[in-house]
Amino acid sequence: MGRLGNMSRSGLSYLEKTSQDVFGNTIDIPSALDRRTVQRFHCNGTVSAGEWVQLDHTGQTHSARVVTVIQAAAVALGNPAVVGVALADAVAGGFVDVCTRGYVEDAAVANAVGAAGIGLVVDNTTAGRAVAYDAADTAPQCGVTLEAAAGNTADVYVYGLGTDS
Repeated sequence: MGRLGNMSRSGLSYLEKTSQDVFGNTIDIPSALDRRTVQRFHCNGTVSAGEWVQLDHTGQTHSARVVTVIQAAAVALGNPAVVGVALADAVAGGFVDVCTRGYVEDAAVANAVGAAGIGLVVDNTTAGRAVAYDAADTAPQCGVTLEAAAGNTADVYVYGLGTDS
C-alpha cells in the first residue's frame, strides 16, 4: 500500500449553520456546530443537568477515581478536579453524560457573571455552579461564558480539562 495506505483521518469539520428541509425551508442546525466531547461517567451522588461535575477522587479508589463523578465541590481558590458539565440529571449508582469539552446551553453559572467572555471556575461559592475566575484562583479555568448569566445559568464553552485533553 505504501505511504497512502497509512494515512490517518484529519477530522473534517462541518461548518454550515443552516440547511434546507425536504420542502426547501431554511432550518437552523446548531447541533452540527456543537463541536463538543461527551463522555459517560459513573455517578456517585445527585447531579442536576447543567451542574459542573468533578472526578470523585476521594470517594473512589484506583482507576474508579477517573470514571466516577460527583457534583463539583465549592473549593476556595477553585476546584481543579472539575471535568465538565452534566447534560442530564443523575443519581448515585447511575450514569451521567458529561460535556468534557465544547458548547453547553444553560450551564450553572452565578448571576454575578454579567457578560460574555468571562473565564469560569467552581470556587468557594456554591457547589456545582461556576463563578468568574479571578487572579487569586489557583485552579485552571474550566470554561468561558458565551452570554451574561441569568437565573444562575449561561451558555458556556467547556475548556476540556482533565479527561480528554
